[in-house]
Amino acid sequence: MTLAPAAPAPLTHRRVVTAFIGLAMVLLLAALDSTIVATALPTIVGQLGGLERLAWVVTAYILAQTVVTPIFGKLGDLYGRKRVLQSAIVVFLAGSVLCGIAQSLAQLIAFRRCRASAPAA
Repeated sequence: MTLAPAAPAPLTHRRVVTAFIGLAMVLLLAALDSTIVATALPTIVGQLGGLERLAWVVTAYILAQTVVTPIFGKLGDLYGRKRVLQSAIVVFLAGSVLCGIAQSLAQLIAFRRCRASAPAA
C-alpha cells in the first residue's frame, strides 16, 4: 500500500501578500539596475577617464551573469531558492556599494563583475 504525500498547508492571505511584496522588491532592484545604471554608466566611466573601455564594463557584467546563472540554479535546488535569493540580494547590495566607491575603471569593472553574479539568482 502506498501512502500519498501529505498536502502542504494552505497559505494564509498575509503570507501570500508578504511573498508577493518580497518578490516585487527583488524585481524593483533588477529594474533599477538595468535602467538607472545603464543610463548613468557612460557618465560614470567618463569621469573615471576610460570612455573607450565602456564596453568592458558592460561585457564583464554580461559574462558574469551568463556564467553564474546555471550555478545559482543548482544551488537553489540544493539549498532552497529562498536562501539563494537572499544571499544574492546581499551580494548585489555589497557589489553596488563597491561600485559606488570605485576609484578607477579597473575597480569598476571588477566590482560590476562581482555584482553581476547576484541578479542571475
